[in-house]
Amino acid sequence: MAEQRYPMTAQGKQKLEQELEDLKLKKRPEIIERIKIARGFGDLSENSEYSSAKDEQSIVESRISEIMTMLQYADVVDVSQVDENEVSVGKTVTFQEDGEEAETYQIVGAAEADPLEGKISNNSPIAKSLLGKKVDDLVEISTPGGSFTVKIIDVQN
Repeated sequence: MAEQRYPMTAQGKQKLEQELEDLKLKKRPEIIERIKIARGFGDLSENSEYSSAKDEQSIVESRISEIMTMLQYADVVDVSQVDENEVSVGKTVTFQEDGEEAETYQIVGAAEADPLEGKISNNSPIAKSLLGKKVDDLVEISTPGGSFTVKIIDVQN
């Protein structure tokens, strides 16, 4: 069975690598120390500090595993290999719906998505509609909230 691939920018991959390093070298040892101290408090069945530390350990270990998988199957996108006017993962696209203000988003892999920072996932309805399109194209975008047509104004690396 083919493994899932994780498209991402070089910056997104670097951010994941830094998070992984932080989790392994800082968070994990801190939690291990908290567990060791909590064990000294006695009966583990009624020890909330121990339970809390074990829960946090589980969350951190899950995140470490998730990041390692994403990095192992990362597809780092090289935007220089794509036509400069074509929308692709890693590029920033500006589009406008008729009569509305222009909107600008960087299309990134799902692991990097942060709409508050203007980064949308390549799996989002908007990005899926825009991928492969070029400047001046009219694009029909279907979202759960309805459909609308936009014009691509600009694409930047």
